[in-house]
Amino acid sequence: MRLPLWRLRRKKPQPPSRAGGVDKSDLQRIWDGWSTLNPSNVARYYARGSHVFFDIAPVKYDSWDDYQAGVIKVLSGFQSATCKVNNDAQIHKAGKDIWITATIAADMVEKSGKHDMSTFRWTAIFEKMQGKWLIVHEHVSEPLSQ
Repeated sequence: MRLPLWRLRRKKPQPPSRAGGVDKSDLQRIWDGWSTLNPSNVARYYARGSHVFFDIAPVKYDSWDDYQAGVIKVLSGFQSATCKVNNDAQIHKAGKDIWITATIAADMVEKSGKHDMSTFRWTAIFEKMQGKWLIVHEHVSEPLSQ
């Protein structure tokens, strides 16, 4: 049987907004938690154990416990933060895992009152553990000013 040529054309792939359990609203909830400047408010989204997380500084953390302890020192220099997942968020299912990419619009106010508006790059890998999608690897970075 021959198929008409028009049926063989593929549609342009669209970035999925939901991939088997994680959607943009989930991503925003994570960043809403970070906006509280209290890592314990996002702890439920991160896997325990030996997992590598890359944040803006230092080079890496080797577990959620290290990440939480280190980032709390950085966040203590701020009085408020608002972080928004931008519309470029992409969510991809890859086997048993989900990986995401997005940019994050951050508006942070230092304790001195100085406003720090920036855009973060965010990549994360989620794995389903005990019925919950948890981040097992994350990379947050900020481009150098040009």
